Amino acid sequence: MSEYLLEMKGISKSFPGVKALQDVDYQLKAGEIHALLGENGAGKSTLIKVLGGIYHPEKGSIFIDGKEAAITDVNAARDNGISIIHQELVLVPRMTVAENIFLGREPKGTFGVDKYKMTKDAQKMLDNFNVGIKADMEIADLTIAKQQMVEIVKAISFNCRILVMDEPTSSIADKEVNALFSIMRDLTKRGVGIIYISHKMSEIFEVCDRVTVLRDGMYIDTCNVPETTRDQLVSLMVGRELDQYYVRDYEASDEVVMRCTHISDGKKLHSRVKDVSFELHRGEILGFSGLVGAGRSETMQCIFGLTKGSKGEIELEGRKVEIRSAMDAMRYGIAMVPEDRKLEGLYHTQSVRFNSTIEVLDQFISHLYVNTAREAEITQEYIDKMHTKTPSQEQMVTNLSGGNQQKVMIGRWMATAPKVLILDEPTRGVDVGAKAEIYEIMNELTKQGISIIMISSELPEIINMSDRVYVMYEGRITGCINREDISQESIMHLATLETTGGNDHD
Repeated sequence: MSEYLLEMKGISKSFPGVKALQDVDYQLKAGEIHALLGENGAGKSTLIKVLGGIYHPEKGSIFIDGKEAAITDVNAARDNGISIIHQELVLVPRMTVAENIFLGREPKGTFGVDKYKMTKDAQKMLDNFNVGIKADMEIADLTIAKQQMVEIVKAISFNCRILVMDEPTSSIADKEVNALFSIMRDLTKRGVGIIYISHKMSEIFEVCDRVTVLRDGMYIDTCNVPETTRDQLVSLMVGRELDQYYVRDYEASDEVVMRCTHISDGKKLHSRVKDVSFELHRGEILGFSGLVGAGRSETMQCIFGLTKGSKGEIELEGRKVEIRSAMDAMRYGIAMVPEDRKLEGLYHTQSVRFNSTIEVLDQFISHLYVNTAREAEITQEYIDKMHTKTPSQEQMVTNLSGGNQQKVMIGRWMATAPKVLILDEPTRGVDVGAKAEIYEIMNELTKQGISIIMISSELPEIINMSDRVYVMYEGRITGCINREDISQESIMHLATLETTGGNDHD
């Protein structure tokens, strides 16, 4: 009997002009959670797609329980007990939980699908994991975290023994993360091997047994998690030491560049922003923290003119301004990089050039004349400033790594020469190397006098990069923390404070 549930040996896969995987090895034991770690573009997704039968390798073999397996397509992978839960969930929103679990293999009765049996069997599986989900509920009525639980139950219903989870916690709250980890540990007790992909180091140290690092399509090393450190893993991932992971070496001034008072979204029912007041100083990074749903992003949407009917006053450099649209905000020197670059930010089928210059068309288009040389000059300026890795300006932005897509987004807004830059989750889905570069860019921007508002759900990011932190709970600011007092404890105290402590400005 083999020591390993799964062995991938010497896997190689190429695409035109790119060696995605070169002789990669990976082993998974039954009952373990084994992290797969690497920067964006390291080959993690390609390796998983080979395992799932989506890609066919040019070279290499896959063994399950010591026997070579022919994984020629997705069905063959499933027949071998392999299930993949992708970052983007693939459930059908307007079908019930039971219908999603049994999609394509519904139990048959005398008059077609036996809905009673299907719902009963699905409920039994759900109850096995104690997830508190009813089988007859519609998927659309569940939170993202609950939908992930359904994906897991669906995977296990195929007698899955190898479960791949790709960034499963990227859009769920801490409480839901704990519930997810509990289910994962329960699965390992049943002998399921879990391949866990995440950019969040804290999760790897909390829930994983071993970690394999890939870099530039090559196998680098496998470590036992309790015997390694964050710095060692970062060094393996990027191939160099990141001496200063968080960079904040600039002292912001006390000059108030923007003052917002009594900001609300104007909604009588289900209001997410309730009487928010704060100040932003010149050259500072102002952190906004709080639990998921606290109203941080919604507050910035009000300020940027994206929320119709929002109320409150905004002063820029001592002058009151009226912002009723994003165009107004841009005219006054406010720029905003949204949380979801896929849905709200990038034009994925367009080039880096198009995405870099779309907000500054007036700088190179006059009447019917397009100054293409000037357009290329602007694009190159921000490729250079942001250290964006792209083969050319004409590269489709969807083909860039997450970190480089984020740099294109920040560069686009920097081209508008803003006084205030709002960054909503600036490093979500970005690998550690790109994170360090984005922090460096933020630091440089503040040295130029630009003021940054940073919304982040990553406490280490908030603690290490912010000059001050405003904390929100249920649409209100519960307090402001000065740099010397910023800690996980001080933030979490205010993030769970049910009664507002006032909209402090100190």
